[in-house]
Amino acid sequence: MTHGLNPEALDLLESTIRNDISAGDYDGARIIVARHGDVALDATIGWADRAANREMQADSIFRVLSLTKAFTNALVYQAIGEGKLALSTRVVDVIPEFFGPSRFRMLRKDKVNLAHLLTHRSGMPATPEPLPTEQLGNLANTIEAICNLDVIHEPGTNLTYSPAINHALMGEMLRRVYGADSFRDLAEKNLFGPLGLTDTRFGPLDEWKDRIVPLKAYIPDDGWLSARDVEILNEAVDQDAEMPWVGSVSTAADVFTFAEMIRRKGEFAGRQLIAPAVLDAATTLQTGDMTNDLYAMIARSRGWEEPKGNFGLGFSLSGTGTHASFFGPFTSPRTHGNYGAGSTLFWIDPERDMTFVCLTAGVMDEGDNVLRFQKLSTIAASAAL
Repeated sequence: MTHGLNPEALDLLESTIRNDISAGDYDGARIIVARHGDVALDATIGWADRAANREMQADSIFRVLSLTKAFTNALVYQAIGEGKLALSTRVVDVIPEFFGPSRFRMLRKDKVNLAHLLTHRSGMPATPEPLPTEQLGNLANTIEAICNLDVIHEPGTNLTYSPAINHALMGEMLRRVYGADSFRDLAEKNLFGPLGLTDTRFGPLDEWKDRIVPLKAYIPDDGWLSARDVEILNEAVDQDAEMPWVGSVSTAADVFTFAEMIRRKGEFAGRQLIAPAVLDAATTLQTGDMTNDLYAMIARSRGWEEPKGNFGLGFSLSGTGTHASFFGPFTSPRTHGNYGAGSTLFWIDPERDMTFVCLTAGVMDEGDNVLRFQKLSTIAASAAL
């Protein structure tokens, strides 16, 4: 056993997921846990579509929701390492129309830079939809709508998790600085192709329809998202959609390959895709003691301790403390990763040299999702000997 993970703890991790699915908490899961790059658990559990009695498969394809942001972040890291963008690059330096058509709505827009976007401190409104969801697949129209929005906080002074706006802007900045015809083409050329991620794309191919895990929401009416907010993405995230914040599809194996590249400090198959110096900064706390307005709101609604924001440059970090969190309190402080609403998550613990990937069917309420992944992450971290 080269991975140094307790088999009994891994058995407990898998049985816990099976029990949760049997209890109806969610419908199915694909989970991969590895240490030192050695896979110790690779399990396919439950249903891809419980209502249709379609079982989960090893190659099932998920709409990974905001885990998508990890792919966009990685493309940004490449651009920074290549000198095409800098943390100090202002949005208006690349997208001059960001100022908007009215001089009365230009306030603070000249200050918003790439570092603000990566750390969710742009001061832009927290709205997840600058356009109706069914129109968000057109990136050009989405950017036009964002350019008409106000900056409501002084950039850098407020941490509010941005479901859409920040990463839409970064996607368009990337497209322009590389001169790409589309953001999708850029992602394929610079990231998915070099990594060999043949089942990962911005928007699922029509030919993949029998492998797609449908988004089915198990969310109460008083949640911060409604069931419709989630399930409408079954149609909105289609073959033609370009949504750098929520619009990618992938398999557990592909997400694991991506995460392993991050664990290896940007190296894959002898090629350095991301500079180690950039990843070192991306996985270092950048937001100090600032709280994350969205997750503080969820914590308050549950009577929990309010968590710190714990953001690097794009990556969510484990941090320290006893607050409820996706990665749990027993991963090392610089454990880093990303997650998608109620359903998907990956993390890399650099101290234990562990990689954890879990993609699930059945979108949970976000508070319940935090508790679910905290539990699973704690069992996984506890497996390290």
